[in-house]
Amino acid sequence: MNGVKANLRLGVIDGDGIGPEVVAATRAVVDEAIGAAGLAPVEWVPLVIGHDAIAAFGNPLPEQTLTALEDFDAWILGPHDNASYPSDMRVAPGGVIRKRLGLYANIRPAAAFAGVRAMAPDIDLVIVRENSEGFYADRNMFAGSGEFRPTEDVAMAVAVITRKACERIAHQALRLAQGRRKRVTVVHKANVLPMTTGLFRDVCYAVAEQYPDVTVDDEHVDAMAAHLVRSPAEYDVIVTENLFGDILSDLAGELSGSLGMAASLNCSDTRAMAQAVHGAAPGLAGHNRANPAALQLSAAMLLRWLAVRDDNSSLHDAADRITRAVAATLAAGIATADLGGLASTSEFTEQVRARVHRR
Repeated sequence: MNGVKANLRLGVIDGDGIGPEVVAATRAVVDEAIGAAGLAPVEWVPLVIGHDAIAAFGNPLPEQTLTALEDFDAWILGPHDNASYPSDMRVAPGGVIRKRLGLYANIRPAAAFAGVRAMAPDIDLVIVRENSEGFYADRNMFAGSGEFRPTEDVAMAVAVITRKACERIAHQALRLAQGRRKRVTVVHKANVLPMTTGLFRDVCYAVAEQYPDVTVDDEHVDAMAAHLVRSPAEYDVIVTENLFGDILSDLAGELSGSLGMAASLNCSDTRAMAQAVHGAAPGLAGHNRANPAALQLSAAMLLRWLAVRDDNSSLHDAADRITRAVAATLAAGIATADLGGLASTSEFTEQVRARVHRR
């Protein structure tokens, strides 16, 4: 399919809070880049979660949405605000979608952009987070929850680590490293969790034998947090289990400038979902002040994933156009308030759209 025009069909979910604004801004940039790359227009298929879904279906994540997603290879998910759902509906839609659709890998880059004040201006790494098990109670059991209270005064949590999940996330990290600086750091806590995170570490090393061109080492998660603050430029690809990956990627996002810039891709071998790391920020909703860059960069990751899967150079071009346009806009000093700038969501987006056409 190299260079072939194709009709791309993508699901799109606005979510809550600033979701409709940053999703609309992302769609506009994707449409501009797809056209500039010579591809047919995207067919966007709207789906619903969150407060809109509660109003329409009495459920923040209706079965209609989950069933519809099964027909898509790729979609964009806006942020959700499950903390504000009714107490009997406190489901985290993103977690349920990841589990239902088997999106076992969460790819979270952290790189500083020119024009953005960063605590670590030399950071350029990717955290590959195992997405399907670990200590995450909403996705590590076939039925029921991995977190429970056997008595009123005792709460317990179960961590699940399986060889299969470790192997497939290790392959993701090692393949990614082959296209970067060819170094993978395995993060664990095997000194106190030798059976669970020790298994994760050992399986990653075993899989690494299939990638002799990649250098592999490992770190305890507490040491890794300290090293990220002190010398983030030393790291290329970091692979770790679910909870550690969630925490370290937020740290890396802040070091690179702001969580408003933190993009991510959730994927399996056959499906992918673009989802910014940040939340729904309901206090900003409707004010045209939200930073859309994280979701725009996430959408670029989604297009790049599709480009690799389909061997489509035009999709690669569209993805690169978005990434370059966001970077060039920021380098020109155009930024939203969270980055110290004066641009509104729509103003920032228009600037990115204009730069999509530049080489």
